[in-house]
Amino acid sequence: MCDDQKTLHIAMYPWFAMGHLSPFLHISNKLAERGHRISFFLPRKTQAKLQHYNLHPDLITFIPLTIPHVDGLPDGAETTADVPFPLHTHVVTAMDLTRPQIEQSLRQLKPNLVFYDFTHWLPQLLRELDGNVKSVLYCIISPVTIGYLLSPERKLTEKPLVAADYLEAPTSFPSSSIKLRTHEARGLACVTNQEYGRGVTFLHRQLTSLAECDAIGFKTCKEFEGQFCDYLEMQMKKPVILAGPAVPAPPSSALEERWEEWLGRFESRSVIFCAFGSECVLKQEQLQQLVLGFELTGLPFLAALKTPAGFESMEAALPDGLEERMRGRGVVYSGWVQQPLILKHPSVGCFVTHCGSGSLAEAMMNHCRLVLLPHAGDQIINARMMGGDLKVGVEVEKGDEDGLFSKEGVCKAVEAVMDEESEVGKEVKANHAKWRDFFSNKGLEKSYIDGFEQRLHQLLQ
Repeated sequence: MCDDQKTLHIAMYPWFAMGHLSPFLHISNKLAERGHRISFFLPRKTQAKLQHYNLHPDLITFIPLTIPHVDGLPDGAETTADVPFPLHTHVVTAMDLTRPQIEQSLRQLKPNLVFYDFTHWLPQLLRELDGNVKSVLYCIISPVTIGYLLSPERKLTEKPLVAADYLEAPTSFPSSSIKLRTHEARGLACVTNQEYGRGVTFLHRQLTSLAECDAIGFKTCKEFEGQFCDYLEMQMKKPVILAGPAVPAPPSSALEERWEEWLGRFESRSVIFCAFGSECVLKQEQLQQLVLGFELTGLPFLAALKTPAGFESMEAALPDGLEERMRGRGVVYSGWVQQPLILKHPSVGCFVTHCGSGSLAEAMMNHCRLVLLPHAGDQIINARMMGGDLKVGVEVEKGDEDGLFSKEGVCKAVEAVMDEESEVGKEVKANHAKWRDFFSNKGLEKSYIDGFEQRLHQLLQ
């Protein structure tokens, strides 16, 4: 922090999902490192899950919230991890009902800035309390996703968009290979127009957040997504400030002995690792096509996936005979695994990912090849950018109308990235290495946090 700049007091109120809470805590740690004070709102029981990631407990204070009762939300549920996707709307309703708690706390805390994402009412509340407190919409999803789906060019406030509207990018969107398939556009049109919180659609919540904030923040850098950041700043007519790449810190723990022992049996860069995050649940038919595709490659694999709905165990959902055929060289596991440590293991050569931003950030810091298999929302745009624009991975082919993939498609994508003699394999390897070197630059994060801090001070002037 510059000597002539005062320390800031920043309040954080992220969406109650671990994929949002964790990045908000990451930027909190980076700002606290510079002496800034952080007040972090989160659900009461969730505090224990994040406590050990608070690297500056003297400056980062957790403020636990009591989750109001919402009909349909199970007792004790606090975050999206506690409920299936159809009940997420009740989680956001509960967040909206915390407004009196937030208002009372903000009156006492008197922060300089508030970072938020899904609580679209926060900027207006800040103006009512104290016009000098600035709001920053801190986006966990990428600038390219926001620009493609929510640009003012689409005139989203005038009429609800239908699926056909999302097939192409907005007119002045930067040159890109990003386009949506028919099933993807249909799914996005459906989700954006659904109620997300009592009496509020998902689209209205996002558009209000974008329109009302004082600045939009992203955890990315100009070198990676600069043209999309510039496009957004022009379209939104407000500052877009970048915190730099969210490069994950090297894990300090050791890999569990059972996985260390299992992975240690195989040759360098020969194992397929597959993981789809904490919330993606495949239907049985697609789960079976996925693992049969791995079997077709002839390579060993470790797949950490959720058990399909309606099955008591993962074993019951797997193809007949697969466990016997793959014994010793193929594992489908339904529990939690140490993904960053598995990705670092020298035997892992391919990572089949759902293209969540956190998983992609971890993958870009390692040597494993990327196979892209997005399922929903921003994952789709991320996959197009990584596979089409940056060419650091290969996307699994899906049916345009039904969105289904086959075992042959899975096998084809894995073999494409793993074949170092093919043009695709060479290109993916070279591009991945280029970006891995870029993100590994020791001064990169510091320079971006310096600039981010400077822009926050400018907002207050």
